[in-house]
Amino acid sequence: MIPGPFEYHAPTSLAEALELLQHFGEDAKVLSGGQSLIPVMKFRLAEPAHLIDINRIPGLNGLEERDGWLRIGALTREADLEHSELVRTRYPLLSDATATIADPLVRNLATVAGNLAHADPANDHPATMLAARAQVVATGPAGERVIPIDDFFLDAFTTALGPDEILTEVRVPLPAERSGGAYMKLDRKVGDYAVAATAAQLMLDAAGMVTSAGVAVTNVSYAPLRCRLAEAKLVGRTLSDATIREAADSAAQECSPSADLRGSVDYKRAMTRTMTLRALRLAAERAGVTL
Repeated sequence: MIPGPFEYHAPTSLAEALELLQHFGEDAKVLSGGQSLIPVMKFRLAEPAHLIDINRIPGLNGLEERDGWLRIGALTREADLEHSELVRTRYPLLSDATATIADPLVRNLATVAGNLAHADPANDHPATMLAARAQVVATGPAGERVIPIDDFFLDAFTTALGPDEILTEVRVPLPAERSGGAYMKLDRKVGDYAVAATAAQLMLDAAGMVTSAGVAVTNVSYAPLRCRLAEAKLVGRTLSDATIREAADSAAQECSPSADLRGSVDYKRAMTRTMTLRALRLAAERAGVTL
């Protein structure tokens, strides 16, 4: 398929990009990695009249820990996370997820911010950021505003970004001393969208009690879903196999999958339960707990 006609813009500053976006409004789309946008344009599911390529704008790249956050710039590629020793050792949840996304060719171009801004419930990063309690920074004509990730995803393919805003940074909290995260994904083949997947992030106190829990699922709901009932089964309790099973059962009940070529509703619920069990067990192990 061939995209419909569009006018291409390559601004060299954020101010110029925002001016273009404000001028063209809903007729414009922002291009970073393009691995979500270009395919839907080829199928004519999106036909923007103007494409604003932000890849020439300095200052939008970067991956660093600063002021209590891991800061991921808008142009940071999946491959940057994949090959980062910092991410691999301190943010295994993100490392796990990035390794499952598509293939190396896609990961070399695709951006973390673009993955989130697309808001596809089948994408992997929405669940990881929900579990990690991330924030996104939206920049518009009025300046920057910080959006908690729980307030960012409004529906399938719909976010809290304004039509004149660009997602310029993703912030992930620095991990506490006794914390661990994991992402477990079932797919039909390497790089495919998930049949079901779960992101888990745990924080424990010195006595081994769970003080904070993040559980979110991929591609088993109409929008990116944080499993709050599953989290409630964990917080304030000492981790055990029984506790984790209760949380996994809750996650399976909270999700709302649809039957398709990847499986029936019952199968996807069962696989959500299994992926949640595995993710929580690995997260617990990484937090220093032996079950």
